[in-house]
Order: sequence, then C-alpha cells, then structure tokens
Amino acid sequence: MENVNCARVEALRTLMQENGWDIVILTGSDPHASEYPAARWKQVEWLSGFTGEAGDIVVTRDHAGLWTDTRYFIQAQRQLEGTGIVLHKMRVPEQVPIPEWIASLEMDEPVIAVDGLCQTVGAIDVLRAAVPSAVIVAVPDLLSVLWPDRPAIPSTPIITLGEDLAGESREARLRWLRKWLIRQGADAILLTALDQIAWLLNVRGQDIDYNPLVISYLLVTLDEAYWFVRKDAYQDPDSETADSFRELRADGITICDYTDIHFNLSSLRDSGVDRICVDASTLNSTVRGALDDGPEVVTVPSPVPLRKAVKNGVEIEGMREAHLEDGLVMEQFLYWVSTHAGMVNEWDAAVYLGSLRAQVAGYRGDSFETISAYGPSAALPHYVTPRCGSALLETRGLYLCDSGGQYLFGTTDITRTVPLGPCTPLEREDYTLALKGHIDLSMAVFPRGTAGCQIDALAREPLWRAKRNYGHGTGHGVGFFLGVHEGPQDIRQNFNSVALEPGMICSDEPGIYREGMHGIRHENLLLCRSVGDNEFGSWLGFEPLTLCHFDTSCLEVSLLTADEREWLNAYNERVYRTLTPRLPAEVAAWLRTKTLPV
Repeated sequence: MENVNCARVEALRTLMQENGWDIVILTGSDPHASEYPAARWKQVEWLSGFTGEAGDIVVTRDHAGLWTDTRYFIQAQRQLEGTGIVLHKMRVPEQVPIPEWIASLEMDEPVIAVDGLCQTVGAIDVLRAAVPSAVIVAVPDLLSVLWPDRPAIPSTPIITLGEDLAGESREARLRWLRKWLIRQGADAILLTALDQIAWLLNVRGQDIDYNPLVISYLLVTLDEAYWFVRKDAYQDPDSETADSFRELRADGITICDYTDIHFNLSSLRDSGVDRICVDASTLNSTVRGALDDGPEVVTVPSPVPLRKAVKNGVEIEGMREAHLEDGLVMEQFLYWVSTHAGMVNEWDAAVYLGSLRAQVAGYRGDSFETISAYGPSAALPHYVTPRCGSALLETRGLYLCDSGGQYLFGTTDITRTVPLGPCTPLEREDYTLALKGHIDLSMAVFPRGTAGCQIDALAREPLWRAKRNYGHGTGHGVGFFLGVHEGPQDIRQNFNSVALEPGMICSDEPGIYREGMHGIRHENLLLCRSVGDNEFGSWLGFEPLTLCHFDTSCLEVSLLTADEREWLNAYNERVYRTLTPRLPAEVAAWLRTKTLPV
C-alpha cells in the first residue's frame, strides 16, 4: 500500500506543475513565527509525517527533503521511512541550509512558491540573497487545496492577568512601548509574535497546545492599540472571554477581527500613520504585503523580547512559587517511580505525573509534552512517548523524564534522569559527567555584559575532556506563564550577542545521548542575579529555581571535584529542608535517604 505521505508529496507536485512552480518551501511554523504551531499550521507534519518541533520541507520536481537539527535526527529517520523524503541535517559542520541548497541546484530563474502566511520576511530576504534569479511567489495557505479536513484557526477562552500576578499593568507596558516608538521616530509598531502580544496586554489563552497564547496581531500607535483576534468566535456575553474583552476595552484597547488585519494595515496612512516599525524575524510575507502602499516601513527588532525576558519582582516571586509547587509534585512522582519500577511503562508514568500537577491550585496545563523515556528511548532528546507500546520501566538502568507545568504564577521546565536499579559503568560515568557540566554552569560567576554563548563551554568542558558532547543548546529562556522557550538570551555554542542580565531565567541542561543505549539530561531553571561589585566590575551568577533532588546513587563520586560535591550536597539539602514540611511522611523519609551528602 502506498505511503500516505508519499502520496501527499506527489499531490503537491501535481499542484506545482499546474501552477508552474519549480520549488515549494514549507515551514514548521505559523503566521506568527511560533515555535509550536496550532494544528492548522502543522503543514510539515501533514505532508511528511515528521512530528518534531523544528523542521522545514523543500519539494522540487524530483526531490523532497526535510531540514531539521541534531535533536531530531533519529526521530526523522524513523518517521520519514517510506515517504521518499530525504533528511537534511542541520547544526552539523557539513550542514547546507535551504537557501544554499537551492542555489546549488543552479536552476535558471526558478519559481519558488512559499506559504506567504508562514514564511517570514526575514527568511524570504535570505532566500532572495542566496538565489537572486529566483521568482518567489507567496501563496497564503498553500496546502489548503490539498488538505480538505484542515483544522480551523483556533479560538479558546481568553483571560487577563492583573498586576498582582504580572507585576505591571498593560497601560504601563504600552506607555513604555510608545516611548520606544518616539525614540525611533515612528508612529506605530505591528507586533505579530504571540508571546510578545500576550505579555504586553497581560492576556492568556489556550490556542496552542502547552502555550497560553491567543492567535492574534497587535497594532500599537502613539494613541491607540488595536488587537486583531477572532472576536466573532466569542458570542456568549457572560463568558470569561467577554469579561476580558470588556476589561481590555476599558483600558483603551480596540478589539478587531483577526481577518481584518490586511484591510486595516492597507489604510494606515489614512489614519495618520506615516512610519511603522516591524520585525522581519516574526512578520509574515502576506501581512507585510498589506503595507506595500501604506506608510514607510522601518524594519527593526522588536524591543519586547528583551524587556519580557528580564522578570520583575512579582514575576520572580511567582516563578519561585511555581517551582516550589512543582518540586513537591516531582518528589512525589519520583518516589512513585521508585516504588513502581517493573510494573509501569513510560506512558503510565507520564499520565501519573500529569495527574499530580493537575492537583496544584493555579495549574493551567503542561508547558510541553512530557518526555517519559526509559533506556534507549532517552537517546532521542525530544522523544515522543507513545500511548500504546511504550517501554516498561525496568528495575535496572536509567529513566529520563523531561516535563513542566504552566501555572497562573509561573512556568516550569525540569529534567531528571534517575537510576531504577543497577547501572553499567558507562551509564554511571555518563551520568556523572553530565551532572558535572550542570553543576559547573550553575556555579558560574561572570562579569556583567557576558553573553550565554561565552559561558556555554562551562557545561560542556567535563564532557569534552572525555571526548563526549551533545547536539542541543545548553540553556534557553523561559517565560512567565508563557512559552517554555523564549529569547532573546540563550546559552549555546551559536553566537548570540545578547548579554545575560539580572532577572533573566535560563535552563541549564547538558546531556549525553547514545543511540540504542541510553540518554541522560540534568535540567534546572536558573535565575540570573547580581553577586556583587568591586574594582573589577559588576558580577553576576545564578540561583537555581528548580527544587528537586539529583539522585546520587549512580554517581562516580571520584569524578567530582570538592567544589562540585559541596554544591551538590548543599543543593540536595536545600531541596530536602524546603519541601519536606509539605510532603507525605513516606515521601519525606524516602527523600532524606536520597539527599544524604556524598
């Protein structure tokens, strides 16, 4: 029987022939450059069957390829089997990005079709520079003609956050943004990234799984703010969303329909807007086209991500509360795992963890799909735990669980790898080296102005000395009841000049992955904070927010330095003393045995 994805690729080729397209590019994103798209925009998954979070597809008359990074190589090879789609590897020394690959075809004036709603202006600029002879055609919803049961644009209940949770009103945030506009000499800014809009307006929704976001656009002028959202989907005047709309209108926000964005942008000059700022990294090509005959367009990075990344005092305290509650959940979960190994599988464990989080007041869902992975499964950094046929948690080897929660007062992301019984010497050594990297980064002290890429090696050095490495980044930013991944800061090898600042929150998650054997990752969230000033400058360091012990039973303690042992013992003792007053007696007694000093 023909593979369904192979048939879909051939149907796309027929569409290409009918329209005179030589190449089609499809991204794994949405009209807002989201990392996690709603079901409507999972075009790469629909076409190829690949379910990873990062992947783009190129289809020509005789080739179909998926471009993804090191996190998904094993997964992609499995999911692409039988589709005829070839894996193109990124984040490796020999990588050939899509624009360069197309240029290497040396086609004479190729016609390249892209989904104009899901391809950013910045990406098209890069493509045009690499293939200057190309004719680029932006087709909104390109796949709709082939996808008869394509999901609709989502519209879920919308809530607002008060200053007691967000630490700042939407009026204050809009005033800050308007002052920035004045400094730019501009009359307006168009925000298209969903997390930026949610932060600025203090609104949250559920339009994207695991992300408390609302599908929308936001136009802010010096005097007005227009929020383009699916208001027609909310008819009940007594609903939570209707209450939120009334509150927003009372604060001067004009609610417009999501589909009216193109009309409103095309008539901006008539409204007195002569100069508008846009961010090419998140603005899609189709919406950009609505500005062609309007005001002067200034392409500039949005100021919102950096301001959003530096958490205020209320947000920090909320994140502390979230990690306290999450730590209580995690310790009860790990105790349960230790008493049920040999009787439950990966899926059972993920479901049980979710049930524990759901009991926390203020819980609003998981922050991403739980990765519950035993033994060889954990060798896939972004393993998708299958509902049916998942592996039994055996009473030996290592179990990895990467999970997180969304709470009204914060967002969590934690990975723990724990021994379920006897471990091999290699498992013990890998476990210890990855934990050394985690501890060394957590202990870091660095001068203000340091970027994450400048300290990434601290987490990798213990592994590098043993000639081992991992292919993903070491750390990403985390939002406040927002996306579990946010920028502009990160901690990874790729050059990123954004300096770490007090109030930023980053993950610390080095790992080791051996295909067919095991995977190990140790992850806490760290709060960047000031640690003092002297004649040499201002100094920064990290405070772990995550509260959950690191299992020491499979450590090769001889590999730890005295400083690393001191940090580990102090951290585990802090976890024990902080959590045990609220843990069930049997869990508290178990945790005491797991946090004794090494």
